[in-house]
Amino acid sequence: QVHLVESGGGLVQAGGSLRLSCAASERTFNNYNMGWFRQAPGKEREFVAAISWSGGSTYYAGSVKGRFTISRDNTKTTVYLQMNSLKPEDTAVYYCAASSAGGSYYYWEYDYWGQGTQVTVSS
Repeated sequence: QVHLVESGGGLVQAGGSLRLSCAASERTFNNYNMGWFRQAPGKEREFVAAISWSGGSTYYAGSVKGRFTISRDNTKTTVYLQMNSLKPEDTAVYYCAASSAGGSYYYWEYDYWGQGTQVTVSS
C-alpha cells in the first residue's frame, strides 16, 4: 500500500507559479511511475503529467506542455509539479498517483491516489 500526500496548492493570480509536492510513504517509491491528474468542477479527471520510475521519461498533456514540469527525487520519495504561467483554466483539484505497471497517460493505469490539493488561478 502506497500512501500519497499532496501539498503546495493555493490561490494564485494568472501568470503566477506554484509548486506541488507529493510525498509517498513507500520505501520502494522508485518502483513506481508517478503521475499528476486534475479535476475541475463538473469535469472529468484529466491527465496532466507523468514521470517514469527513473525520471528518465516524462509525459505531458498538450494544455500544460511548456508551462509545467514534473520531476522526482527518489531519495526523498517525492514527486513535484512546477507550474508556471498559470491560467484560470488550470483551476482544479490536483491529484498525485502511483503506477506499478508503467503507467503514463491513463488514470486506470494507476494503483494509488492522494487526496488532492486545490489550485485556484484568478484572472
